[in-house]
Order: sequence, then structure tokens, then C-alpha cells
Amino acid sequence: MDTKTRRTFLGGFITSFAATASVIGCKYALADTNPPSGDQPLSPSPSSGPEAILPGFDRFPHAVKVMRARLVYRIESGDLPDHGMMVGIRNWQQQVPTPQPYTGANAWHLPVSPVLAETPLSCQNAFYRGAIAIAANGVPIFNPMKAPNEDVYLLGELDQWGGHSGRSDDYHYHVAPLHLQDVVGTDRPIAYAMDGFPIYGETETDGSPVGALDQWNGHSDAENRYHYHGTRGYPYVNGGFRGVVGVSGDEVTPQPRTRPFRPAGTPLRDVVITEFAPIGDNAYRLIYTVRGAPNRIEYVIGAQNVTMTFTGPTNASLTETYRR
Repeated sequence: MDTKTRRTFLGGFITSFAATASVIGCKYALADTNPPSGDQPLSPSPSSGPEAILPGFDRFPHAVKVMRARLVYRIESGDLPDHGMMVGIRNWQQQVPTPQPYTGANAWHLPVSPVLAETPLSCQNAFYRGAIAIAANGVPIFNPMKAPNEDVYLLGELDQWGGHSGRSDDYHYHVAPLHLQDVVGTDRPIAYAMDGFPIYGETETDGSPVGALDQWNGHSDAENRYHYHGTRGYPYVNGGFRGVVGVSGDEVTPQPRTRPFRPAGTPLRDVVITEFAPIGDNAYRLIYTVRGAPNRIEYVIGAQNVTMTFTGPTNASLTETYRR
């Protein structure tokens, strides 16, 4: 059932789409970890010592694995976060959360010793593809803008935790996951930008108020250690890269790749997602309304397939299995 037209109940009407489940390649070359000439050396941060464990990630030992390989940290993740998801979305792409294989050669990479760039890069009109940061719980963070003047949060596409599922059914944030500060504490980052600099919450590490921030949503502390902060207004997270990053096309490189089970959906308007909950081992239910009419999706995730049952307002159901 690799290529076939599927008909799916969504919001009381039927949408047809071609179901060719493509697998996106996950091989890529590591970017040059040596900073170009002219870059400024950074005062060592608490995470840059030879035996250091990146703080923040240590609060999620069952979700994140951090390994050091010479000049980079390799960070494995991909399981769904242990907080709620999807509830509150009002502008939906018809995608649901599924685990992603951010492991092995497809893991995240952060420099062990980040350096300030001579020419910082902004996310305001670039980096619409791929992650710009990774949260302490292993969830990637994407640009809060999906196109010029299109703020994903203001468009109603995010849930109560600042995330949603992307075109590969990959759950990720688009704003700073400020809720993680309650888990990691004020003295640990809630995330790391892809340039390696930490992102703290709404206070400094000692709990004091955050001072003035630059255009990248960051500043240096008294010991000249640069870091970003998450904020409730734009740019929400790192507004770009004060540090050196590799760039390929419109995304930071290296960048892990997702593996979708099914084709991307199409935007569904006049929708409100009201519930997302586990209903068994690797099984979930998502309930939503379209113009007030109730709908739900129930699905079970396997290693190479996902089985989904779509139920519309009249309780008519359709079950489909999609394979990677």
C-alpha cells in the first residue's frame, strides 16, 4: 500500500490525497567545527569543560542521551514529550505527533565550545527550514516565523505548550518552552541554540530579572558568557545566531531528518483541538471540532507503520495503515 489514493473523513467532509510515504534521507556531513578567522573566542560556559554534561538535558535522562565526540556533542532524542500536546490549536495542518529517529548518524549536534560570530545571522527573514534550537527535553525548536510576517503563534497554529506537529507528523516547538523552567530550574538552560549557546528562561540563573537583550534575544553575563533567553514576545527564543553555525540553503547544518509515515496534510480552518491523550501502548486519541462538529482520530504507532482511525460527526469511521 505504498502508492494509493486514500479517502479520509476530516471535519464531516472527505479529503482525497495521494499517499506516497517517502523516507527522507538522513545522511549528512558534519559542518566544519573550526571557527573561521575573525570569530571571537568565548569565555568557557559551565557546559564546555572536558568532562561536563550539558545542564538541562540531565533533567530528562529517559528522553535525551548526550555524548561527546571531540568538538561536538551528539544529542539523541525523538520520543514524544511527557507533557500534553496539540490542545488549543485553531489552525491545523491535520498532522499528529509521532516519535522521530533522532539517533545515531541522525542525532543533533552542538559545538562543545561555541564562539561568537563576526557576522551574526538573523532568523527574521531566514531559517524557515529545520530547527534553530533544541529544548532540554529533546524536542526541536523551529523558527517562530514560517514566512515573512507569518508568526506561527499569532496564526493560532500552536498548542498550549508552544508546539505542534509538522508535515512529517514530527512534534516541535516554535516558541521558547518556558514551561520547562519549572522542571530544570532557573540555573539550567531550557534549550540550546544550534550555535551551542544556552537559552535560559525568564530569569537569570540566580533568579534575578533579565536585563536588556540584544536583537538575538541574548546578552553576556558578568563573566562574559553569552546566552539567550526565552521571552513571551517575539522573537520568543533565539532570534538568530550570535554564534557560528553551518548553513546549507535555508537551514542550519548538520540537521537531523524526519521520517514520515504518510504524506503531509492540508490546512484545516475553523478547527479547535480539544483533547489529546494516550489510550494504550503507543496509542493516542486526538479530538477536535470543525465549525463546532465533533471529530476524532485514534492511532497506534508501530516501528514501521501507523494505523489511524478517522471518525467524523456522524460517527462514520475509516481505518487506514500507513507504512514508512
